[in-house]
Amino acid sequence: MLAIERLQYIKDQLQKEKKVIVADLAAFFDVTEETVRRDLVKLENEGVAQRIYGGAVLAENSNVDLPYSVRKLSNVEQKQAIAGVMEKLIPDNANIMMDGSSTALFVVKALKVKKNLTVITNSAEIVCEISDKPSWRVFATGGLLKEGGYAFVGARTVEAIKSFHVDYAIFSCKGVDRTTGLITDISDADAEVKKTILASAKRKILAADSTKFDRVSLVEICGISGVDMIVTDGNPGREWKNYLDEMGIGLYFPADS
Repeated sequence: MLAIERLQYIKDQLQKEKKVIVADLAAFFDVTEETVRRDLVKLENEGVAQRIYGGAVLAENSNVDLPYSVRKLSNVEQKQAIAGVMEKLIPDNANIMMDGSSTALFVVKALKVKKNLTVITNSAEIVCEISDKPSWRVFATGGLLKEGGYAFVGARTVEAIKSFHVDYAIFSCKGVDRTTGLITDISDADAEVKKTILASAKRKILAADSTKFDRVSLVEICGISGVDMIVTDGNPGREWKNYLDEMGIGLYFPADS
């Protein structure tokens, strides 16, 4: 099989399965794993794939709602960096509400060192992750389980969220853009849940890795002015800092970035 044929096959598999495994591809093509890795580098440079340990996933795109199992493997280092910053921002005894994003899962793992948190979430996976915290109070919203994800959405979820009032809302997005002044998502159902979460909190924190900056997706969650803090994995640059300073929005990222 020619290299161009291998690349097209890998692209097709990424579109179909959302991820590929190096060892499986090497066996299928009867080539070395190093050859497959070079193919994946080419696809990553084209913006088609995002390499992960042992393989690759379909590159996150602001207009593609990838399955949660794929998103959880994407931008792992960036999400871990965000989680480390969030650990310093959220105090013991806080009441927090979290969306069903993969970023929120990384954040809650970092927050497990905290004492006496109350967590409300529409994420089934977050509920499972913190089920062993005896000093925490955990509320699951319930609702309609989203296809391809571990989050609840829909009218019942929204109504459950409205019954709570918390100190902090922590949510992620598909895009945050200075030109439009908007924070956006791909899914209308997810965006509706996030809007309701924001309305139920005193302090609103956007946790977004650097790939989300200067991007616009389909559905508006809120204006950038609607959040109090943005936590990301690295310095987004002077223009972003000045923009957020003018609006009085806190910008937080790892100190060594």
